Amino acid sequence: MYILAFETSCDDTSIAIFKNDKLIAMDTDSQICIHNKTGWVVPEVAAREHANNIFKVLTNVLNQVKLSLEDIDYIWVTTNPWLLPSLLTGTTVAWTISTVLNKKIIPINHIEAHIFSNFLEIQEKEIQFPLVCLTVSWWHNDIYYMKSMFDIEKLGSTWDDAWWEAFDKAAKMMWLEYPGWPIISRLAAEYEAEWWKSTNLFPRVWLVKREFNFSFSGLKSSIKREVDKRIKEKWELSLKDKKELSFEFENAVTEVMAWKIVEAARQKRVKTVMLAWWVSANNKLKNEISKLANKEWLKFIYPVKNLYCMDNAAMVWINTYYKIKYNKFEEKVWVVKM
Repeated sequence: MYILAFETSCDDTSIAIFKNDKLIAMDTDSQICIHNKTGWVVPEVAAREHANNIFKVLTNVLNQVKLSLEDIDYIWVTTNPWLLPSLLTGTTVAWTISTVLNKKIIPINHIEAHIFSNFLEIQEKEIQFPLVCLTVSWWHNDIYYMKSMFDIEKLGSTWDDAWWEAFDKAAKMMWLEYPGWPIISRLAAEYEAEWWKSTNLFPRVWLVKREFNFSFSGLKSSIKREVDKRIKEKWELSLKDKKELSFEFENAVTEVMAWKIVEAARQKRVKTVMLAWWVSANNKLKNEISKLANKEWLKFIYPVKNLYCMDNAAMVWINTYYKIKYNKFEEKVWVVKM
């Protein structure tokens, strides 16, 4: 059985082919260089680039394994949530192939697929339920309680911005490039290596400490005030300033997030915590969660490769693989929605 998987929810055009339960080809076309110019993902621009790239990527994966579309048995495609114009590009192509060639098509939820990226390249038995999972991305910043693989309850969410958006905006205030969080994390690591000192320059936004919601808007205001203050005093923001501000900003965010995911594990009395989505590649966040998890004797799981933290078609496949295995899917296309 051959399966074709599409992921076009934001600014990465990713397509993969699987033979039964084995990944045999994947190609991903990134738009980072294009969005560097605006410092932001413009939905219409992203959708246009998906339209320009999707058939090239599709041809690449088919050529890698010397297959044609007629050889495909199933088509899996991300249908929600995220950027509507981008989603429509992937679902339109997938639905057209399905209709013309009479192939079965299965819709996939983007958030759930990212959670299931933790199942890539590991044995199913290595992840024990129940557990709590922290998802960290651009718009979505949530904590979920997973009683079982498909019994998922949201415990908390962001009230305003999510991690990635907050870091992008903080980076823009310091005239750093897009995307902001990898650059801020690199500068923060350089500062920590050189000075080894935190002054808790920015507030820890706990909201209600033993609940699981997040807020970053006030933190962004704090860094804006500090940037303006330093520019007024020195007429510029030096590299050392940027490193220090990055270090303090990242600490303020990771301390709260790590504490809340471990507190959720305490309250739910689970033995496993999981991290998913783009920012699960962030070393500082993983280190902070790991330290707290070790104190509580919790198992900490995150994607085995940074590639699986990003938007990719492999996570679409693994999610659907387990849906088929446990009969948890419907053979129809969901309505594309935000």
